[in-house]
Amino acid sequence: MAVDDARRHLMKTMAAAAMLAALPRDARSGDSRMADLILRNARITTLDTALPSAGAIAFADGRVLAVGDEAQVMAHANEDTRVIDAGGRRLVPGLNDSHTHLIRGGLNYNLELRWDGVRSLADAMAMLRAQVAVTPAPQWVRVVGGFSESQFAEKRLPTLDELNAAAPDTPVFILHLYDRALLNRAALRAVGYTQDTPNPPGGEIQRDRAGNPTGLLLAKPNALILYATLAMGPKLPAEYQLNSTRHFMRELNRLGITSVIDAGGGFQNYPEDYRIIEQLHADGQLTVRIAYNLFTQKKGEELADFQRWSKMVRPGQGDDLLRHNGAGEMLVFSAADFEDFREPRPDLPATLEGELANVVRFLAEQRWPFRIHATYDESITRVLDVYEQVNREVPFDGLHWLVDHAETISPRNIDRVRALGGGIAIQHRMAYQGEFFAARYGKDALRHTPPVRRMLQAGVPVGAGTDATRVASYNPWVALYWLVSGRTLGGLQMYGDDNRLEREEALQLWTHGSAWFSTEQERKGRLAPGQFADCALLSADYFTVAEDDIPDITSVLTVVGGRIVHGTGPFAPHAPALPAPMPDWSPVNRFGGYQGGTLAQARAALAQAHGPACRVHAHDHAGHGHAAHHAVPTRDLQAFWGALGCACFAF
Repeated sequence: MAVDDARRHLMKTMAAAAMLAALPRDARSGDSRMADLILRNARITTLDTALPSAGAIAFADGRVLAVGDEAQVMAHANEDTRVIDAGGRRLVPGLNDSHTHLIRGGLNYNLELRWDGVRSLADAMAMLRAQVAVTPAPQWVRVVGGFSESQFAEKRLPTLDELNAAAPDTPVFILHLYDRALLNRAALRAVGYTQDTPNPPGGEIQRDRAGNPTGLLLAKPNALILYATLAMGPKLPAEYQLNSTRHFMRELNRLGITSVIDAGGGFQNYPEDYRIIEQLHADGQLTVRIAYNLFTQKKGEELADFQRWSKMVRPGQGDDLLRHNGAGEMLVFSAADFEDFREPRPDLPATLEGELANVVRFLAEQRWPFRIHATYDESITRVLDVYEQVNREVPFDGLHWLVDHAETISPRNIDRVRALGGGIAIQHRMAYQGEFFAARYGKDALRHTPPVRRMLQAGVPVGAGTDATRVASYNPWVALYWLVSGRTLGGLQMYGDDNRLEREEALQLWTHGSAWFSTEQERKGRLAPGQFADCALLSADYFTVAEDDIPDITSVLTVVGGRIVHGTGPFAPHAPALPAPMPDWSPVNRFGGYQGGTLAQARAALAQAHGPACRVHAHDHAGHGHAAHHAVPTRDLQAFWGALGCACFAF
């Protein structure tokens, strides 16, 4: 049924496009209204087959009003219209991350030192030492994902000795992918790990010969130990979390992102942990459109979670800036595999099928879209067995559902996803972990991990994203580079021509492709009349720059709903004001976010965009005292591990 509906929709769309293309170019909008904003002298990639390119675009009431030749678009200008000369730059539809964790990431963004994009360990350690010097007790310096040791020229992580020398008294926590965390001695003291601390299920606290923790925490393969330890760090108060989330959204705007789908996360309870994002929405301060999924929180009570939430919120509830999007990415803990490729693939328990069937049956009955985390084909096979069974009992009948990640999905299972009317959301996790995957499974297996080209050939809806921030970076241009080049950040060539995409194909997945996953494909992802007025004016031409330069592209002007939300360089006067990051010692104050190029280049770019690079107020460490001298509450770890259940921190 879903396949027939899709075919009928495709035929209608093609017929409409043919009729539209036959109209004169200046009649495309069929609208005589005046524009609120016009961008002229641009090289516009519309991703609209009826008019693939244009020179100017007009926005009114949050939507695209007209697009075409400059003279035709300027007919919609009057004395109240803001007209901006794009300077001949490339303009693309706003980017849409179909799988990220903005809501959680925003709460902590101002606390985190980002090594995303840093090219050498020497530069990364210089940043860390500088941040240690201004971080007051009892705060931590934390590097939480977004990088891989392979991106560094040295091809390694810092040693524990190097961390202890750089920060003898300030706690330092460094998270690397889903596989390990490094803690200096001050951090071990802060969290209270000793000889007597037990290993949690699926994790290891590495110890020396005397049984003392060394500071290396390993996922085996469960990342619970990594995220439980991170959760022991100091939190920002609500006022600072509001500020932090605004800065994270502005950082995404700086990279051209205008929409995301938030996949929930461990300890992200609804509605309690959504109050900050809801407050920003109520105050008119959202600069990214957010469709959010709800992630079950407690092993053994998954169905109860969704039954409770179904009485509180319904899919689509909200507006075009903040709306509910369904269930997942965690549906049941028994179906969750792990993507630590340094460890063997985990075997999922026999309880998976019954538990998943109960939840998916309920979601289908309630008409809740749903998504599920699944890395390995073996996991996907069992999940699809359940879905096919439930679909016979409660037909999905066009309900949007999807598999997240799907790195090793087989051609047979791709076809099964298509037959059931599902989609696949892919992320650039292999750009960070390709070397580790090849070491375990071989380079031949790596060639189609994930098999993006095969998914597209099968006609499956495919959306692109990052799965930021705890593994891969939130930078969409790194993901676009991965799709186009087929290489890891360390330079390993993973894919041949049969699994790399052309640049426009990759951009489609990051725009209109992702819109399917929030059921917004009719109004988002293209620059055509009636679509959302979301776009990004680029710092360099994505279609012509050298392939290796794609990751360093940014947006110089970003528009969401016809409203300018970011501007830099000559477009900075158009950007709305943003309060300074809070607290004043925040790494964001000194370093910003994604570090394009070398550390020196990153500092120069930050200075141009935000003024002098160092705006941190000096702290008297003699007065504050070192973190190691403060008593930090620790927990009953035996009870702590048990209360957390199976793996909720792993996502």
